[in-house]
Amino acid sequence: MKYPLITLFFCFCWNAYSQTPIADSLNQINSIDFKKAEAEIRVLPKEKRVSGTIKYSFETLKSIDSFYVDARNMNFDEVLLNDEPVKPRNTGQRIWIKNELSPSENNSLQLKYSVAPKQAVYFVNWEIADSINAPKQVWTQGQGRYTSNWLPSFDDQREKVEFDVSYQFPQRLEVMANGELTATSITDSLKKWSFDMQRPMSSYLLAFAAGNYLMEETESSSGVTLQYYMPVSEESKLEPTYRHTKQIFNFLESEIGVAYPWQNYKQAPVRDFLYSGMENTSATIFDHAFITDSIAFKDRNYVSVNAHEMAHQWFGNLVTAETANDHWLHEGFATFYALLAEREIFGDDYYYWKLYQSAEQLKELSDQGKGEAVTKPRASSLTYYQKGAWALHILREKVGKEAFNTAVKNYLERYKFKTATTSNFIAEVEAAANVDLSDFMAKWLNQTAFQGFAALNSLKNSEFIKKHLEILALRETPLEKKEALLSAALDFPVSDYTGQEVVYQLADENSETALYLYKKAFETNNVYVRQAIASSIQRIPKQLKSDFESLLDDESYLTKEVALLKLWMNFPKEVSTYLDKTRGITGFTNKNVRMLWLTLNLITPGYEPEKQQEAYQELSGYTATYYPIEIRENAFGYLYQINSFTTQNLLDLLQGTQHHTYRFRDYSRQLLAALIKKEEYRQKFLALDDRLSQKELDYLETKL
Repeated sequence: MKYPLITLFFCFCWNAYSQTPIADSLNQINSIDFKKAEAEIRVLPKEKRVSGTIKYSFETLKSIDSFYVDARNMNFDEVLLNDEPVKPRNTGQRIWIKNELSPSENNSLQLKYSVAPKQAVYFVNWEIADSINAPKQVWTQGQGRYTSNWLPSFDDQREKVEFDVSYQFPQRLEVMANGELTATSITDSLKKWSFDMQRPMSSYLLAFAAGNYLMEETESSSGVTLQYYMPVSEESKLEPTYRHTKQIFNFLESEIGVAYPWQNYKQAPVRDFLYSGMENTSATIFDHAFITDSIAFKDRNYVSVNAHEMAHQWFGNLVTAETANDHWLHEGFATFYALLAEREIFGDDYYYWKLYQSAEQLKELSDQGKGEAVTKPRASSLTYYQKGAWALHILREKVGKEAFNTAVKNYLERYKFKTATTSNFIAEVEAAANVDLSDFMAKWLNQTAFQGFAALNSLKNSEFIKKHLEILALRETPLEKKEALLSAALDFPVSDYTGQEVVYQLADENSETALYLYKKAFETNNVYVRQAIASSIQRIPKQLKSDFESLLDDESYLTKEVALLKLWMNFPKEVSTYLDKTRGITGFTNKNVRMLWLTLNLITPGYEPEKQQEAYQELSGYTATYYPIEIRENAFGYLYQINSFTTQNLLDLLQGTQHHTYRFRDYSRQLLAALIKKEEYRQKFLALDDRLSQKELDYLETKL
């Protein structure tokens, strides 16, 4: 089970509406209908360029004198309208075709283009020498970044097209993309991958990922092909990373009641992704940080993101939000159905615990006067995802599971491959349940305040939550008066969540009663309860020394990391033993245990002095630009703590200030600002000007 108190270091997808609303002057959706696209694309990773041709088949619904296709910063070598050359107007944002067309069904537009995308296509490690053996990838992100940066397409997500796309890449790469792979062919050093789609979709859901992947294939209960991609170097982690995927797929198909709408379903991890994951039609891309082994699975796994992105194949991809006011129809539904899938895997307590956690966050925001309506355009992730999921949870309780499921099925069937509004969905629920939902809409969809009392009453349907709240209410009670209740909460079978709460209530206690309860908590052998001990105790009592040392053997990289640091701090005479014991442990994808070990190696007097240079070179080397950002950030953090940056580390940091992933870019800029305050580093940065790119130099000059 996932560790419930870990907040992932980045959020799902992104925190706002997926595409910019279309201005009235550009609203051509009711005049022209693009039906099908056939594209052949060549990707040149080393040059960071894309070129190709695309042919659209379209119908004019009204007489028009012009129309457009979104195309950002593209050059066009040829434009054919109904097989005749035309001269378009290229604004740099879109290409306009000024020709009068009467209502007609069989029209075509063919575009031959080339572009160096400024965003939406990301070329990872192609500037790194082959001798370094850095994994090279190319991947896309359309939502919020616009597919029109690499393919002439449509930023208006209401325009749905059936896309058949062929990609040419260097031979050594494997390619994942939307639809079914129908053919491959090799020409010189290039390999062509041809994919077929049978149903229309919004352009922002077009995607590809290319890298040195292996692929494992299985089949769902309904016969849908499921493909799991994994970097060849991470082959041993394929099973734990994709654990429960088939179960999630089968559950969603059954629970939603509508057959999976696409030909197959594929997933691939990529380095330095912008978000946790992205639900491209039939081809989810997710961040490398979610690659896991069986030990890491307990603390950080892909299950929640996996279920969320998979649910989007129905909610967002099959039926797409009509306006910014309706974006919760994507994220609220995906979050809610992911929770239902996780409930199937991890149980009722997990389900209600996740609801309880999000309710606490939403109530806190609401109490601060920062609450938002679910139907607010460009609301926060917390609003769209968690408040949206809460609204659906309450609605399901209100109308009953049967009526709710009927309404969802009817909604998806009625609006499949189209767009829909909140009112469209509510109308389906009202019809299925024969109820008036005006009050529900007012309180749960249009009200900024979170309905805390209603949420609490719903949570109390869980016996686990009721018992947990009873323990929670004891926080201010003296230990001697609550000993029996805390002890009972640690009896077998102990709750992952309540057991942790018991441990947290022992913080700063050193009485015999506290020691007894700590001993009992250790003896539960519950990985999360023991983890809570590791994280909450600062000064380890001698009576608990051997118990605490046993945490180094727990099947949790988080526990190992925290326990190693606490033992190092509390028992300096034993540090050699602790370092020897944990020498070969790497940890999560960010090398959490390994980097702590290297740092402690460097700052522990007398421990392997002959190997300290080697240890420093390893730690320092992890800031290199070819490592995943989660590794680089961790390395920068430790180097900052020991105040030891090489010139190369500073160059790597400046590269980070221009990184495409905003969270790492922001981290790098904050660290740069902190270092520049020190004159020593200010002078070092000044000496780097001839080794920087123009963007890096321009940014540095604004900070010096």
